[in-house]
Amino acid sequence: MTKTNDLAGYRVVAVHAHPDDEAISTGGALADLARRGADVLVVTCTLGEEGEVIGERYQQLVADDADQLGGYRIHELAESLRILGVRGEFLGGAGCYRDSGMAGSPASRNPRAFVNCGEGGVDKLAAILDTERPHLVMTYDPHGGYGHPDHIRAHEIAHAAAERVGVPRLVWAARLRSELEANLPAHAPEGWTMPAPGELDAVDETETWVELDAETFAVKVAAMRAHATQVIVDDEEAGVYALSNLVTQVVTRREHYRSGAGVPLVPGAGLLDGIDA
Repeated sequence: MTKTNDLAGYRVVAVHAHPDDEAISTGGALADLARRGADVLVVTCTLGEEGEVIGERYQQLVADDADQLGGYRIHELAESLRILGVRGEFLGGAGCYRDSGMAGSPASRNPRAFVNCGEGGVDKLAAILDTERPHLVMTYDPHGGYGHPDHIRAHEIAHAAAERVGVPRLVWAARLRSELEANLPAHAPEGWTMPAPGELDAVDETETWVELDAETFAVKVAAMRAHATQVIVDDEEAGVYALSNLVTQVVTRREHYRSGAGVPLVPGAGLLDGIDA
């Protein structure tokens, strides 16, 4: 990517629940911040062991079979981070916390499930933030975007750790409903379905956004493709993708963000505007 240094000296930490969340939710912003000189770290809280797999090739890796999906997703995440141009580490080290699955699932009762991390998860993230001293922390809203328990827990520990350490600004990634729906294709790719009204997680208002130029857009899509067990990107229409449910979604040309804590976002301005380096 074309490099500049206008954000040199700034440090950013993104807190995500599973491998692939960094690319889908914040890939454009992460790539943009990094190419402009910011030091960007992605903290991933689980290996995504409970994920469903697209296609037949890796189906036997899932939790109910070989239970090797988490290890494979380390490889996918490493490639995604390389494409985005950012650093990464796992909260507590790879395998410290396990994917909790959806609410009420047997996976959520595992003592190692991320939802059961308690104050230990906050302590581990606070230690990372104390070392990194970020100007900005990025994570999910209180609903975790679409309600996944691990996303909600990531939100909780990000807020608690950021407050403890004194991070200047924390923001929530979001999708703007009007923009998302306006950019969906007219028809689903073969074998996929179109989303039902209101099915895709989105909000009606945001404070600001990151504009994805052609280069940044391509980098985000490439990072999503790196998570081949979880994301399928249509080859015919730019930015059209689906998860394992094969519901059609789209990468919009803007990534939207909302103020979560600390210094509020400047409406319509950059994620680091108003924060001194």
